[in-house]
Amino acid sequence: MEFKISRELIHELEDLIKSRNDRQLEVLLNDMHHADIAEILDKLDFNEATYVFKVLDSEKTAEILLELEDDLRENILGRLSAKEIAEELDELETNDAADIIGELSQDLKAEVISELLDVEHAKDIVDLLRYDEDTAGGIMHKELVKVNENWNVLTCVKEMRMQAENISRVHSIYVVDDEDRLKGRLSLKDLLTTSSRTAISDVYIRKLNSVKVNTEDVEVARIMQKYDLEAIPVVDELGRLVGRITIDDILDVIKEEADKDYQLAAGISQDIEADDSILEHTKARLPWLVLALLGGFVTVKVLGLFEPAMEEHGKLFFFTPLIAAMAGNVGVQSSAIIVQGLANNSLSGSLFSRLVKEVMLSLLNGLILAIILFLGSHFLLDVEFIIGFIVTIALVSVIIIASLIGTFIPLLLEKFGIDPALATGPFITTSNDICGILIYFSIAKMILGF
Repeated sequence: MEFKISRELIHELEDLIKSRNDRQLEVLLNDMHHADIAEILDKLDFNEATYVFKVLDSEKTAEILLELEDDLRENILGRLSAKEIAEELDELETNDAADIIGELSQDLKAEVISELLDVEHAKDIVDLLRYDEDTAGGIMHKELVKVNENWNVLTCVKEMRMQAENISRVHSIYVVDDEDRLKGRLSLKDLLTTSSRTAISDVYIRKLNSVKVNTEDVEVARIMQKYDLEAIPVVDELGRLVGRITIDDILDVIKEEADKDYQLAAGISQDIEADDSILEHTKARLPWLVLALLGGFVTVKVLGLFEPAMEEHGKLFFFTPLIAAMAGNVGVQSSAIIVQGLANNSLSGSLFSRLVKEVMLSLLNGLILAIILFLGSHFLLDVEFIIGFIVTIALVSVIIIASLIGTFIPLLLEKFGIDPALATGPFITTSNDICGILIYFSIAKMILGF
């Protein structure tokens, strides 16, 4: 059953904090999951949250740190000494500890690393800090279980017991050679059912998916999703085993990427949170709003070119929002499918075949919508035949052109290394609005001859 925060619980915590009843605070929070405690701390003010954090045991608070909102974690870390931060990091796995250290200032970072009690743990953290945070090296764990291909099963089991003491969950047992190069993986079932004197080289599985340290995190996510992996080993340029990435790390990557694409599709150019300042929200939203405004000016200019036609055939003007809206909607639909295919690496066939398919699909949709529009305009709006005919021809043309634009632009952005998710936002909507209106009045001009 999912934990729910109640007002009564918050009030009780606030009372315990005011009375400095540390013992009761520990009793109240001790059996809660660290993610639930982090959610509670986010509901308290900074001083109260920091007080509760310091009351709890470091083994518990280390996990809580990872779940806190960025601003609260930054505030709490700012109130801890280098030694206190190091005590928290000693309880965490290397990649989590590296993530937190990466948020600190350069001077404090050095102090905290010097205060770490476990020297090997500190070396692993420093090693991880060398990699970009959006690569396999930046999200991998250094903790893993590995065995040498030259060992026998008995030696292997003994070594595994020692290595597993520092690992919360063993997903795989990796096999390496004397140079630490990754050779394969060992099945636990084979290990349990094989004679203790059997050489590991005779039983390990040589076929194994792996990624290099500089592989982008989104590509790692795609590979793990494709092959349904719980964990994947990471190797360096020489093929040596240096770490592993687990599914919980990849879920974070997928969520961050989905959030970023969703914001780009909505016309938000920077990564922001709901609680960020008004200034940060303005900087993230304003660029695309300015683009939309400029697009609006272009639309007005286009309409101005056909002002004589609107004076003579006023009913043409009333269909302008409909044409613009359909152009924008069709463009966004087409681009969304392409962006999704690019993200999942599931697009097949050539660009030409993709464009032909879009033309056929948009032609079918356009004809159906055009029939509905023609009948509706004639019988419900009492529009004269020639105007209804112009609008329906324009609608089919606009749908075809908008779908082609929606298909082509994401592919073009991808080719030039720009996030294609941009093509599902105001950019595609504004461009299709302008094209739709231009096509509509151009067809009207050709038929009516104004």
